Amino acid sequence: MGKIGGNKSAVIQIKKITQNKIGECDPDYSDVLTGLTGWLDLSAGDSKHLNYNAKIQESTHVFLCDYFELIYKVEGKPDMKITPENSRMIVDGEVYEVMLYDDPMGMHGHLEIYLKYTGGG
Repeated sequence: MGKIGGNKSAVIQIKKITQNKIGECDPDYSDVLTGLTGWLDLSAGDSKHLNYNAKIQESTHVFLCDYFELIYKVEGKPDMKITPENSRMIVDGEVYEVMLYDDPMGMHGHLEIYLKYTGGG
């Protein structure tokens, strides 16, 4: 089977919670998978004016890429699983919340990663 290729570069980041100087919890993201290449397609979207006339983009996307295992390694610890709850994606500099990782029919041919656009980091 050939490679999927693509025209978009992506990075998967894992969220770690740290405490700031006054004890508040701050999310801190670190890259765990870099150099992913795939195709990004709009699934659904809208751009409305909300309160105070602010224009908000709401969109969902699908990132299609070659299959990879959804694990990351931390030195001295067992392999950790990458899940929608603990990860986000940066695609060409734009931040996306991961909604779902899908390995269609468990065939390990490619991954479909369902995303929600969240804007800046």
